[in-house]
Formats: sequence, C-alpha cells, structure tokens
Amino acid sequence: MLRILLVFSLFISTLLFSQTKLNLIPYPQKVEFQNGEFIIPESFNLDKNLPKGETEFLKKHLSLNYKKTSEKDAHLTYSKVQNCLLENFEIYTIEISPKKIEIKSFTNSGYFLALQTLIQLFEQYKDAGKIPAMRIEDQPKFAWRGMHLDVCRHFFTVEEVKQYIDYLAMYKLNTFHWHLTDDQGWRIEIKKYPKLTQIGSKRKESMIGAYVDDTFDGKPYGPYFYTQEQIKEVVKYATERHITVVPEIEMPGHALAALSAYPELACTKGPFESATKWGVFDDVFCPKEETFTFLENVLDEVIKLFPSQYIHIGGDECPKTRWKECAHCQDLIKKNNLKDEHGLQSYFIHRIEKYVNSKGRKIIGWDEILEGGLAPNAAVMSWTGIKGGVEAAKTNHSAVMTPGSYCYFDHYQGDPQTEPNAFGGFTPLEKVYSYNPIPAELNAVQAKYILGVQANLWTEYILDFKQVQYMIFPRLFALSEVGWGSSKPENYKEFENRVVEHFKILDKMNVNYAKSIYNIGGKVIPSEKGVSYELSTSQNADGIKYTVDGSEPKSSSATYQNPIPVSKEMTVKSAYFENNILKSAISSQDFKTSKTTGKKINLEHLPSENYSFGGAFTLVDGIVGNVKQLGKTWLGFQGKDVVATIDFGQKMGFTEVYFNTLDNKGSWIHLAKSAIISVSDDGKNFKTIKEIGKDEILNSKGKVNLKVGSQNAKFIKIKIENAGIIPAGNPGADSKAWLFVDEIGAN
Repeated sequence: MLRILLVFSLFISTLLFSQTKLNLIPYPQKVEFQNGEFIIPESFNLDKNLPKGETEFLKKHLSLNYKKTSEKDAHLTYSKVQNCLLENFEIYTIEISPKKIEIKSFTNSGYFLALQTLIQLFEQYKDAGKIPAMRIEDQPKFAWRGMHLDVCRHFFTVEEVKQYIDYLAMYKLNTFHWHLTDDQGWRIEIKKYPKLTQIGSKRKESMIGAYVDDTFDGKPYGPYFYTQEQIKEVVKYATERHITVVPEIEMPGHALAALSAYPELACTKGPFESATKWGVFDDVFCPKEETFTFLENVLDEVIKLFPSQYIHIGGDECPKTRWKECAHCQDLIKKNNLKDEHGLQSYFIHRIEKYVNSKGRKIIGWDEILEGGLAPNAAVMSWTGIKGGVEAAKTNHSAVMTPGSYCYFDHYQGDPQTEPNAFGGFTPLEKVYSYNPIPAELNAVQAKYILGVQANLWTEYILDFKQVQYMIFPRLFALSEVGWGSSKPENYKEFENRVVEHFKILDKMNVNYAKSIYNIGGKVIPSEKGVSYELSTSQNADGIKYTVDGSEPKSSSATYQNPIPVSKEMTVKSAYFENNILKSAISSQDFKTSKTTGKKINLEHLPSENYSFGGAFTLVDGIVGNVKQLGKTWLGFQGKDVVATIDFGQKMGFTEVYFNTLDNKGSWIHLAKSAIISVSDDGKNFKTIKEIGKDEILNSKGKVNLKVGSQNAKFIKIKIENAGIIPAGNPGADSKAWLFVDEIGAN
C-alpha cells in the first residue's frame, strides 16, 4: 500500500510540474519537466571550470553564497559542445536534476543566454526553495534581436546607456543600435574634427509641448557628447554581455549639427545651427569631394571604436531641395549619367559603402537607401513598413525588420489621454507581440535574408531616463519573444500573465514601466443601432466600473458586463477597482454620433501602417480625433487621397457633412488640397453635390463642416485630396505629404 501511495504521489508531483508554466521571457523553444526537484542550497557550489566573465554576471544577479569546487561536487556545471553541426552559435541546453544544474552550449554566448534563463528560474522559485527538474533546449530564431536608442534629441549618460544594455541582456537581445548623430546634436567625439562636439553637440533651445505645438523651452541644451574613452567603455560593457553595438552616423540627411560646425560641407553657405525643432530639414551634406573626405575620416575613427560587422549610415529622410538648386550636384548628375537626385543619393551611398567595405565592414541603412538603386553589399533596415525589407530580400540583400507600426516604441502604448506625451501612433503591447518579422510575400529562400527584428526609441518627447524605461517596458518583453521566435499571438493572455510576473522584477530594480495593461481598454464595435463601446482589462472584468454621464466612476458605479450602446453624444468614463479601491487610471472617451456612425465604409487607398489602427472603421466610429495626440483615433495617408464610400444601408436624409484634417508642416502633415462630396443610390453611379478648395479648408483650420443642401441617398462618397508633393521652402520638400483624417460624419 505504501508503495502505491509513493508512486501516486510521484505521479501527481510530475503532473503538477508538467502543467507549470514557467515565468520565462522569452519562453524557451522546448521545455520537458522531469521527476524530482532541485533544492536551492544556501551555498551554491560552482564548477571551477565555468567561463569566468559570464559567471560573474550570474553571481551579481543571484544573492547566494558561492564556492568553487570540483565538477563532482558542483551544483552548476558547464560543458562546451565541440562538434556542433548547427549554424546557430547561441544554442544552449539546461538540465536541472535533483543534484545539479548542467549547462551545455557551443559558445560562451550560448552559456550567457542560458544564465539569463537560469536567473529567471531562480527568481520564480526562490520563495518555494526548489526548482522542478527539467530539460530546456533553446535557441533563437533570429540572429539580429535589437533595440535602438536615440541620444541626439535627448542625451543619456554613460551609466544610463549601460543600464539600457543591461535590459537588453536580461531579455536575450543581442544588438544595441546607438543613434549618435542627427540634426539636433552630434554626440560622438571625432578627434580630427573637434568642432563637431564643440559646436554640434549643443543647441540654443528645444521644442516642447504636444506633437503639433511649435513651442520652445528657451533653455540651452548641451554640450552633450561621449568621449572616445567613454565609447570604448560602453562597447566593452556591451561585449561582456554578448551584445553588439552598431553605431549610426547619419548621412546624407539629418546633418544640421555637423553643418553647424563645418558649413563648407553644405550646398549653401549657411550659417547653420543645430536644429531646435523636431522633423526633417532641407540642408544636408553636399556630395562634393571635401564632404566624402570628411565622412571617410569620421568613419575611420568610428570603425576603430566599434568592432561591429555593420556600420549604420542612416540614409533616411533626405530632402533633395538643396541638391536640385546646387550647380555642383546637377553637374555630378550629368557627369555620372544619373537619372535624378534619387540617383545622386544612390551614388552617395555607393561611395560610402565602397569605403566602408574597404575597411572590412558592411553598411546598413534605413530603407530610403533603396532610392535610386541599392548599394551592392548593403543591408536594409525596413522602417517605413515591410516593403523595404521585402525588396531587399528579393534581391538577395540582408534586412532587419523594424516597421513603425509594430516596432516604434516612441508611439503611445495605451489610451493617449492617460499616457505621457508621445510622438504619435498607437503601438500597444499586444500589437508588438503579434508581429511576425518574416513577410508573407517571401518564399523560404528569400526569408533567409531577414536577419531579424529591432525596435526603435526616438527621443523627441523623452526628456529623461525614467521616461526611456517607461516607453520600452513592457514592450521590450514582447520584442524579446518575437525575436526569439517563441511568441504565440493566439496565446497573448498567457504571455500577458508572464509580463505581470516580470513587473515584480522591474519593481525590485526600481524601473519605471508603463502599467497600461492594467488600465481599461476601449474598442468601438458595430452594432444594430450604430456602435457599442467594448471595455476590457488584463484583470478581473468584474472590477470594471463605468459611467455614461461624464462623471468620475466610483466603486458604486455600474459594473461592466456587456458592450455599452452608443447612440447619442456621450462620454464614457471607466476604471478598474479592486476591493472598492481604484487600481487604474480613469479612462475617458467622448462620442459624437452622426448618421454615418457604425455604417459600412470602404477605402480606395489604405492608410500608412504606422497610422492605421482600427482601419477604415476608425472614420465612422463616433470618435473625433484629438489634434494633439496622433494615436489610435486618426488615419494617416502619405501621398494618397482619402476616398471613402459609406453605405447607410438605406436611403438617408442629411444636410451637412464634416471631417477633420491636420496641419503641421514641420512634420510633413499638410491640410487637404480639396474635397468632393458625392451621393448615389446604387453605389456605382455617383452625383457630385459639393466641392471645396484649399482656401476653404485653410479657413476652417482643418475642421471642415459643409452644408450640402437637402440630400436623400443610400451611399455617400467623400474624396479628400492629399496635398501631394511638398513644395520648396517647406520641411520635407520634394517628398510626399501626409494627410491625416479622423471622423467623417453626416447629419
């Protein structure tokens, strides 16, 4: 009988462990639970042959007593696999048995990654005092798992950069993209050109306020830069954590800080100063011999400081205005039989690539380096969408996927009304987690050119390091698992549970992270009488309280059970309560309904990926966009018209039509050029009932409300014309303008 009980007890113990979900991020590729437990000892015996540097990292993060001993008596042993047939050098296994923990890997990098898993396991089970026996077989899917940090718009100290690198190491990211030069500041010491940091590392003031506000703080910023000794210190620190630092030196655009120090490198005489505004500027490097000499000398010093295979040369958002007006540039185009200024950009990038290749390195640049033809050995960082990565892979070029719609961590991650000011866009945790870096358009051979995935943190609106932490966490968790290749979007809630557990780790580290997943999420859905407002939370839904009269929700307010009908102008406020105590921010959503609200809508042109949250339905969801927050309530179209057809479902009478559009030329956002309203009874034959031009839209300041007479129709079509190519004298001249539209209503 006793034997049966022991067997049954062992069976139950094994069953419980097999059902245990480890709180690991990223989750391993394969976990097998086994019989028994490893009792966490007070004194942790380490095999004296363990790799020294990586093991010091383990000792720093686990508060245990340590003793070096022979392998026979060690609690932790390590074996280096000598004959690994796999190409993945980061592969590792962890075998946890009742007596010891054994790690195997092909390289020290694999061992280091195994230690990150082990540290997380100890964190999960330290209170229990024992870890279930298990075998973990693990390896990343992607070789490039990166995070970017912009230190030009706002600067961060060496110690803060080291903290940033620590976060990457903890969650198995292996590439740190350091954005070191831009219009607003030059942040790396170049000994041959001291004025780059003497002049270019400071600006007279900084733009502040919301995205569309042209207000300034009036405070000098800088000089801020890293000395070459500090650069070496950071690179060494990252290398010890098996992280590659990829430096970015922007060219040919985003060059104002450099031109402020050396104006002779421009197409015009200047004078120039480091930019005080955010955005894109016409003055760029002029492709003349002295410019190439300057850049080659700069790159010589950069290459000596950074051992990375790739050097990032920017290449993005380079206006061609100055080149069009420059006699030297036009002669260069003719002399080299180039098609146009885009061909001149390709010529520029080709020359830089040839030089970098001569030093044994490769270039990588933002997807605009595709303009005019991609340099022979260049890799593409695809940010404007996935198109650049697809084009690169199909022509046998490597690519890193970092589309703004999934991987820009300067976007809002929760309800913009409850979040700190951000650049724009809406990229919540769940969206990051849903990303698949391999575009569906690629076949198996082409997919091998996708090196991996990266998230970017631009810092226009990030004033200090606490805000850096807030913007990357918890989204870095999702990026980690996407890059590792173990993410399962269909099991997002399970991932979210692990995220909440990792908040405890961040709390101990005093990291300021976003708690947006605790706040109430709101989603507008179609209903029989218009729309309904669906509320959600990562917590118990019974804790959601709401009001519809604009008053603040209390513990005694209505408990949310079903989507809230919206059939009139109203304000829904909601919050999460636990034991009658408010546990979340109060979310507030205003609704302005019309006869188009909730109706079927079709768009002739799709919005940009970065500003497409909610799709076409966003234009008839009853929510008027906040002018200062380009988050989830606006659709953005670059170079495209908005052509929307709305089906009322039956003939409907109305006398006015309204929509909103934005004007912020500093960010390439222009008011619509014109608008045409048409009606139809069959959805095919339309009759124009109203046309307005640029002057009327300008006079309305973007809030367009049109009287259209007495109409009665089943369909309404509205064409809102994009401003087209941005004219000379404006930021982004010669590029496609952005058109932002929110709600299209009829009454």
